[in-house]
Amino acid sequence: MSQPAKTMDTMIKSINDKEGKYLTFNLAGEQYGIGILKVREIIGMMPITSIPQVPEFVKGVINLRGKIISVLDLRLRFGMGTKDYTERTCIIVVEVSGYSTKVAMGIAVDSVSEVLNIKSAEIEPTPTFGASVNTEYVLGLAKTEGGVKILLDIDRVLGEEELDLMQKIA
Repeated sequence: MSQPAKTMDTMIKSINDKEGKYLTFNLAGEQYGIGILKVREIIGMMPITSIPQVPEFVKGVINLRGKIISVLDLRLRFGMGTKDYTERTCIIVVEVSGYSTKVAMGIAVDSVSEVLNIKSAEIEPTPTFGASVNTEYVLGLAKTEGGVKILLDIDRVLGEEELDLMQKIA
């Protein structure tokens, strides 16, 4: 098999691996999706205890039924700026696979939309925006009737050092 054909086969397999159910949510007017198998639960906003000397996007920790969970604000992580939390703001509790362990953490989002079953034919590869733009946490772009959904690889939203920090905080 020639090199271009092998690369195309790899891309097709990669897109087929992304097919499945996604929890979609809103963030700064855009629609995002996380693989449903990564989602443990969705909770309304609750008091978050701040932790000193952590990155700005780490809001702090919550006590979720006796378990301490660190919470990050996805808007701030993506450099979108702050927004006051409303009654629609939610915390999505996800299980992130780190380099050495799995970590439960919460991500604050503007609102949760729905669970969608996205077929591989609806997923486009992540476009490249040049070397200065990091898109490694984007699985692909899903074309749906409601527009485009940005599918996230939640395991890659945080780097290794940041994930270690989140684990230590909790």
